[in-house]
Amino acid sequence: MSRAGRTRGIHALVTSSRAFALLATAVVLAGVGLVIRGLPSAPAATPAASHANPSATPSQASPTAKPRPAPSFKRGEVAVEVYNNSGVHGLAAAVSARARDAGWNVVGSDNWYGTIPASTVYYPARLRSAATALARDLGISRVKPAVAPMRGDRLTVVLTGDYA
Repeated sequence: MSRAGRTRGIHALVTSSRAFALLATAVVLAGVGLVIRGLPSAPAATPAASHANPSATPSQASPTAKPRPAPSFKRGEVAVEVYNNSGVHGLAAAVSARARDAGWNVVGSDNWYGTIPASTVYYPARLRSAATALARDLGISRVKPAVAPMRGDRLTVVLTGDYA
């Protein structure tokens, strides 16, 4: 083989080695990108039933989130009283309207006399889940069991200065 032929052969070998190195680097970087992004390197098997309804939208819940059970109450069937224990005039009326707009059966509102540390939704034992839902609807974080003189057949909301 002539010197020119050897040079072309070496040049071809070097060029193909560089191309191979670039290709290998691209594959490695793609794999690293998938690992960093947390995507599986191979497509996961999906059940055939998932393709039956192509118009369905995928769930937005995270895989570790547990579905909430359906509430054992209907907002319109739960009686709610709203009391103002703050210096804000009309607060109970405004929050009563907000609760009604959310579907709750507000049966009264008035002023509360006594000392309550923070806005609270009070509940009789059978309405605990309803109290949690009402508190969420009204933006109240404190939920407690009802105390005397609260009635045992409804939720009682007492609003303090922290709500206003």
